[in-house]
Amino acid sequence: MKGNLFGIVLFSILVLNSCKTTHSAEVHKTSIKEVVTSSDVTLLDVRIPEQYAAGTAKNAINIPLAEIQNNIETLKGKKVVVFCNKGVQADQAMEILKKNGVEAYDGTSWKNVKGIQDEADKK
Repeated sequence: MKGNLFGIVLFSILVLNSCKTTHSAEVHKTSIKEVVTSSDVTLLDVRIPEQYAAGTAKNAINIPLAEIQNNIETLKGKKVVVFCNKGVQADQAMEILKKNGVEAYDGTSWKNVKGIQDEADKK
């Protein structure tokens, strides 16, 4: 019984910590705005094709999280902003990309990236 309880507590701690971001909100927001609006950025939506088709950021490409590893070579040498619905899949994709030497930035959600684009378009 104690072993099961310890396992459940440990699992809960790991899950809760995996949702935390290590970015300072203000620093992250400023730099991601600059990256998203730069002319040489690749916007990468890592959701499944059906979600991508339902709405995404302008000029975004779709490579689902499950296919990221198989597409590393096409992303190397590019500045990539990764996003999904709420940031969970984007965090996982970021880890894979960075481990493979891709310059990747966390855009969190497609709505966040689209909002940055819409704000820049108004200027």
